[in-house]
Amino acid sequence: MARNDETVTPDDSDDVPTQRRESDPKTSEYPEITSGPADAAPTSGSGWSPKIGDRIDPRDRPDRDAPVIVPVKAGGGAMRGLFWLVATIGLIVALVLGAKTVGLFPDLKNPFAKEQTDRSGPALLKSVQDLSQYVAAEGNFEVIVDVQKDRKYIPDFLLNERILFVAAGSVEVYVDFAGIGQGAVKESEDRRTVEITLPAPQLRPVRINNDRSYVYQEDRGLFNRLADAFKSDPNRLQEVYKLAEEKIGAAAKEAGLSKRAEENTRKMLQQFLGALGYTSVTVNFPAS
Repeated sequence: MARNDETVTPDDSDDVPTQRRESDPKTSEYPEITSGPADAAPTSGSGWSPKIGDRIDPRDRPDRDAPVIVPVKAGGGAMRGLFWLVATIGLIVALVLGAKTVGLFPDLKNPFAKEQTDRSGPALLKSVQDLSQYVAAEGNFEVIVDVQKDRKYIPDFLLNERILFVAAGSVEVYVDFAGIGQGAVKESEDRRTVEITLPAPQLRPVRINNDRSYVYQEDRGLFNRLADAFKSDPNRLQEVYKLAEEKIGAAAKEAGLSKRAEENTRKMLQQFLGALGYTSVTVNFPAS
């Protein structure tokens, strides 16, 4: 029996991949990779790097047994990381501020804030003095002290000390009732009239108000600044304070505070003794 020769269609070789039909749909996950021209030269080295858009045909590859290196472009990774970092920081700040606004967190304090430590000892009472002084008037003064120390024939930028100090102080005027001697009070027989002779009013020492006093300007020469770097003078302003006290004290004597104190003391005694039943109260002061 004759055997009919069957025509056998050879199967595609395993070395040649099945070609994609034109009707197959294209995927959108990765760009289409097609092989380039047949005469494209391979890249240097053992690997072959096709470009995006080239059609790959293993039969055209001179190094078909080598692995295919497909370049994939990675973009936007750094920008996305920066975006999420900024968004996270903004969210944390918003949460902290919101919690502080509603009172969930206590007041946040600066950990590097300046602190002041007072190691002074307690004040010691040295003495007690009984006073019988009546403060009848007080004057408030302000003076600008301008003191300059320089050397002759030496420029001021080399050796010079000048300070403008605005000093504010007060002076009290008082009458010392302890100075009333025997016979200073004369009373009538009917106890309706009284005459009192008092000592002259006196001025208390000037009191500088440190809260209102300040250094307005200070100029020092080059040599003066160099001397400060090696030797400090904590009592440098003491002379300026003393000069300010002298000027304010002189102004208080010329301001007529003593007369004002006499009038105020006289009114006070007349009201006080009048409440006790005296109809006539006379207060005398030494002639100034």
